[in-house]
Amino acid sequence: MISVQDLEIRVGARLLMENVSFQVNKGDRVGLVGRNGAGKTTLTRTIAGDLQPANGTIDTRGQIGFLPQDTQVSDPTQTVLARILSARGLDEIHRRLAKAEHEMADMSISADRREKALNRYSRLSNELEIQGGYAAEADAKQLAANLGIPNSLLENELGTLSGGQRRRVELTRILFSQAETLILDEPTNHLDADSVSWLRDFLMTYPGGMVIISHDVALVEQVVNKVFYLDANRHVIDIYNMGWKNYLTKREDDEKRRRRERLSAEKKAAALTTQAEKMKAKATKAVAAQNMLRRAERLLDGVEEDHQRDKVAKLRFPSPAPCGRTPLKADGLSKSYGSLEIFTGADLAIDRGSRVVVLGLNGAGKTTLLRLLAGVETPDSGEVIAGHGLRLGYYAQEHETLDGDRTVLDNMQRAAGDMAEVEVRKILGSFLFTGDDVHKPARVLSGGEKTRLALATLVVSSANVLLLDEPTNNLDPASREEILGALHAFEGAIVLVSHDPGAVRALNPERVLVMPDATEDLWGPDYEELIELA
Repeated sequence: MISVQDLEIRVGARLLMENVSFQVNKGDRVGLVGRNGAGKTTLTRTIAGDLQPANGTIDTRGQIGFLPQDTQVSDPTQTVLARILSARGLDEIHRRLAKAEHEMADMSISADRREKALNRYSRLSNELEIQGGYAAEADAKQLAANLGIPNSLLENELGTLSGGQRRRVELTRILFSQAETLILDEPTNHLDADSVSWLRDFLMTYPGGMVIISHDVALVEQVVNKVFYLDANRHVIDIYNMGWKNYLTKREDDEKRRRRERLSAEKKAAALTTQAEKMKAKATKAVAAQNMLRRAERLLDGVEEDHQRDKVAKLRFPSPAPCGRTPLKADGLSKSYGSLEIFTGADLAIDRGSRVVVLGLNGAGKTTLLRLLAGVETPDSGEVIAGHGLRLGYYAQEHETLDGDRTVLDNMQRAAGDMAEVEVRKILGSFLFTGDDVHKPARVLSGGEKTRLALATLVVSSANVLLLDEPTNNLDPASREEILGALHAFEGAIVLVSHDPGAVRALNPERVLVMPDATEDLWGPDYEELIELA
């Protein structure tokens, strides 16, 4: 359970919310919504204990399972299965069991130590049984499979996985935890269509409470039974104890009611003000005039401000820098992580202005290919060849291209080169970074804000080849449409990795590269069904 009382959250001098109170009880499936930058991610991080509120109290009872937008790997040598099992402490029990078993069989140590190891093994076995025994491990493996993590990956180290794979591991871990309350920030990112469908059904029957931030309309329609609307203008949360479709109707009614109340109050206040101005000229009526003005002020104070229209990032790519006919080539690229072979012999030629979509199942090497093309990683064999005039713009799904310790403005200026600061700030403003926002370090941004900043750095880069890895993740529908429109109009070349069918349609690709075999073909309708499976 989560109980929040009189919560106030600020980011620097900016107020996100104040005097906010709510509860999330067992069986509550809350959809947390609000415009970009309203503070949804900041609120979830505050509830989870990652951030401290400016005021108010947060009381959490029972375990919280928190899936943030950006997942970090604390120990890259930990195996996938151990990471999942760690949600219930089972990884440590297994480690200690293995150690005790080794000591029991070690004839080089004393009989007394072997006896102690036997007793320890028995005690740990009982503890494992209490935690669900080996059936719990089977449950973990089944959860992983449902979320697109095959058994063949379970013994791989986390450091060998793609960003999307690590994200699915973290989601599996959170679901396996059986926490009393789940906090899930964009849980469908990097999931294929089958996994998304399975997740919806799983959350529908989850016995605990949950708070979900998601731009997946089908998920919130099916899953949530309450909606918390974070109003960025009024700095409050409106609570709707109803499902998604009823919420949409009720919120529209509320907006209309507020507008009517505001209009009525403004009319009455205007009439009182006009009358007071007439009466102020007469000394005998000056006191009455002042009372009328105070009544007018109270009328306006008693109603809520009109909602501003949700802001949308405005994106337009400038003309790309001139380049040769084939600005980027890859010849015989191969990549492995330890004993895990990702792909071999990948060839690719990116012509000026071409459109290429990279498809393949999860773990097929799509992200790895883009990292090799961008020069972030080095191939085991083969080479990436930069053509005449190549200027690369790389969008990484985990936002690795951003320096978390630098401010928003510093990240932009680093990408913009000699561009004047006033122009840089103008572009940041079109991406909704204004005022003190530009001085925030990139590491404190939400996933959606990091997406906008990373895309903004591409705009100022004058790139003629864009490498885009899931660029629509974490974006609200309006910003997503704006960005897809800009990509469609971009005159340079684009290599796209995406689970988003709308993004691929907007790209209007000419060619497809299917990984891990690096099979190249002309784009056609037969490939569309592979997008959501990728």
